[in-house]
Amino acid sequence: MSKNQKILLLFIGFCMIIVIGIVAFNAFMPKPEITPEEVQVSERSVAEEVMGDEKIEQSEEAQKEYVNIYFIGKNENNEEVYKAVKRVYNKDIDGSKIRFAVNALIKGPKSEERAKGVYTEIPADSEIINISELPDKVIVNLNAAFVTGGGTDSLYKRLYQLIKTAKLNSVLPVYLFIDGQRADVVGGEGIMLSQPLSNSSLEN
Repeated sequence: MSKNQKILLLFIGFCMIIVIGIVAFNAFMPKPEITPEEVQVSERSVAEEVMGDEKIEQSEEAQKEYVNIYFIGKNENNEEVYKAVKRVYNKDIDGSKIRFAVNALIKGPKSEERAKGVYTEIPADSEIINISELPDKVIVNLNAAFVTGGGTDSLYKRLYQLIKTAKLNSVLPVYLFIDGQRADVVGGEGIMLSQPLSNSSLEN
């Protein structure tokens, strides 16, 4: 082997030792930990995630169903009117619309609705005895407190609240019973109530 060949082999060997050393150094040296704050996210990906969330919210909002409950309030001319208040309705949780609507009506306006001037003529001690949903009709059976006290004007108003709420939330005829008896005459004043309930039930 010539002198030049020996020098070349030594040089190649030296280079290989350096390469092996560098590889070994990288393999065994501890690497600095990368924290989440150091990970850069592009503006585009962030915008897409936000838009995705908005789409989900809009989709959920579109799937919501509402039921209208009739209370009383004032219009822009300060005139007393029947106010339809929207309530979120979920069939799987709340049952039928008529059952949910009458329950909400008897409970009365929420505090935020009262703050806007919405009120009810239905006495606070009114209770639902039961609501019977039959194939051809619905019977709403309330306790006597519903038709007791407040005077004739108040009684008319609470009956109209019930009539408007019931008619809006049932495709079947709705009948009012008080303490298990069909309420064709209500209150101490003997107000005639034609049934099933309709907007003309009190026009006698």
